[in-house]
Amino acid sequence: MELLPIRRALLSVTHKEGLDVLGNFLHENGVELVSTGGTLRFLRDCGLPVTAVSDVTGFPEILDGRVKTLHPRIHGGILADKDNPEHLATLARHDILPFDLVCVNLYDFASAVSRQADLRDAIEQIDIGGPCLLRATAKNCHSTVVIPDAAGYAEVMEEMKAHDMCVTLKFRIQMAVRTYKLTSEYDRMIADYLGRNL
Repeated sequence: MELLPIRRALLSVTHKEGLDVLGNFLHENGVELVSTGGTLRFLRDCGLPVTAVSDVTGFPEILDGRVKTLHPRIHGGILADKDNPEHLATLARHDILPFDLVCVNLYDFASAVSRQADLRDAIEQIDIGGPCLLRATAKNCHSTVVIPDAAGYAEVMEEMKAHDMCVTLKFRIQMAVRTYKLTSEYDRMIADYLGRNL
C-alpha cells in the first residue's frame, strides 16, 4: 500500500528523550499505544493511556525482562501483509490486532563496553527483543513503519502531518534501510566485543 494509516503503535525504548512528544502526538491523533516495562511507566507518567504488552500477549514479562515481546500476538501483528486477505483472515482467526508503527531503540551495549563492564554484565546489555522488533517491522515495510532512533520521532510526525496521519511507502522504505544499517552495526559491535573476550 502506498499510504499507511497509523492507528496502533508499539513503543519500547531505552532512551526516553522526546518520547513524551511522540506519545502525545500519537495519542492526540487517535493512535492506540502499546508498550513495555520502563517505557510503559514513562508514558503513563505523562498521562497517556497505554496498553501493556503483557495484556496483549496474555503472558507476563519473564526472565528479568529478557522475554517481553517475543510472542505471536506481537510479531503476528507486525509481520502481517495488510494487502493479503489470507494474512488478515489469520489475524482475525487468532484475535490478533495489527500494528502500524513500531518505535524501538536498543539497549545501550556501547556504554557497557566503554565502562569496561565484566562479561556477564555486558551480555545483559545485549538486546534481543529490540532487534527482532526492528527487523520484523523493517521487513514488512509494505505494511508497517519502523522508527529505530529518537531522530525519527520528528520525521514521522512531519510525515504524518503531511499525509493526513498516514506515512508513504517511500518513507517506510527509508526507515527500513536506516534500521537494517543500525542493527547491522549493533551486531558487529557485539561480535567484536565477544571476540576480544575469547
